[in-house]
Amino acid sequence: MTPRTAFVLGGGGVLGATQVGMLRALAEAGIVPDLVLGTSIGALNGAFVAADPSLEGILRLGEVWHEVVREGLFTQRPIRQVARIPRNWTHLLSHAPLRLLLERYLPVSTFADLQVPFQCVAAQIEGCRATWFDAGPLAPPVLASCSVPGLFPPVRIDGAHYLDGGLVHSIPVGRALDLGAEEIYVLQVGRIEQPLEPPSAPWQVATVAFEISRRHRYVEEISRVPDTVALRVLPSGTASAPTVSLVQARQGRMADRMDAAYAASTAYLQEHRPS
Repeated sequence: MTPRTAFVLGGGGVLGATQVGMLRALAEAGIVPDLVLGTSIGALNGAFVAADPSLEGILRLGEVWHEVVREGLFTQRPIRQVARIPRNWTHLLSHAPLRLLLERYLPVSTFADLQVPFQCVAAQIEGCRATWFDAGPLAPPVLASCSVPGLFPPVRIDGAHYLDGGLVHSIPVGRALDLGAEEIYVLQVGRIEQPLEPPSAPWQVATVAFEISRRHRYVEEISRVPDTVALRVLPSGTASAPTVSLVQARQGRMADRMDAAYAASTAYLQEHRPS
């Protein structure tokens, strides 16, 4: 069956808490997806909403975020992890906390068990291409999609190795179009709301280049969305979405991001949702 309504959840590290507020606003507005697509932290959130898209399910996801931030599952005290670099050489953090999160809180373990069809994307190293996952166990593809280069090691699936989905699809609107979605809700973390400017200092060069590489595909894809498709980019409600976001992994900041996105998205949906 062709999906009418798709939720597209982009990447953004711990700023993904923003998407929890957006999901709550969508649930309260009675908007339920026929398809969920996720990349990086959006794959993690996407798996949870596909498992239970109800308001109760979204509120539980918010509780999960509060719990994992309290336990430090997203940060793993990275300063202490610097000592591991000589041993690992290629990465700073372990997948173990994220795997524990999925095992402890996600109510299902396979794509087939989800209430809503869900796909997530990861970047295959050997093939230099995007790979979409929609069948089999959930944990390996979600972990692969979240594997930020340098922070996490690649994930091996069926003989190939995968890194963060944001390398190939930061906000996969094009995938929703290809699958026939007629109404697309984009859940982003705020970065695309901030226009880029030419770098004025040496340390800004890498940041600007990184943002161009992350955003360009999204910009190209939304430019080809036909008039027959309703594209709704939910607002984050915040003025700042830093590229290096680990410092945001504090309970108060995460709660503020959720609340801001909830308020802004609620107001947006009241104005833009179809009658």
